[in-house]
Amino acid sequence: MKEPKQLSVSAIENGTVIDHIPAKNLFKVIQILGLDHIDTQITFGTNLESKKLGKKAIIKISDKYFEDEDINRIALVAPDAKLNIIKDYEVIEKKIVEVPDTIVGIAKCMNPKCITNFEKVTTRFKVVSKKNVALKCHYCEKITSQENLQIV
Repeated sequence: MKEPKQLSVSAIENGTVIDHIPAKNLFKVIQILGLDHIDTQITFGTNLESKKLGKKAIIKISDKYFEDEDINRIALVAPDAKLNIIKDYEVIEKKIVEVPDTIVGIAKCMNPKCITNFEKVTTRFKVVSKKNVALKCHYCEKITSQENLQIV
């Protein structure tokens, strides 16, 4: 019997690997982290096999490290994401994302009458549930649930 072929994404020397992203949310993570505006090498794969998620995505960013505050923003769309910090091809630190207590400027309020949807006002939410993400708007106090969550 033939050995199954192993396909892998090449290792990075220094940088950050974000693993366990739900495949359908890969591009939301790229948008939230502003990866579409940086000029270092980025490798990503999607629809990869995952025992935990079924299908997952992974992003490898060379020569880039993130503040915890930035990384925790992706918890909205990738609550099980794991970060590996790489130096000289070795994992020197592992981090798990956590949904922060407040979300500013990355999610849209689902209330069409909210001031944030027709004035130049930065959205601001208090996180009322971290498990099945639910956000309470600072301005209109409506709750935006995971299903209705839109990234701005």
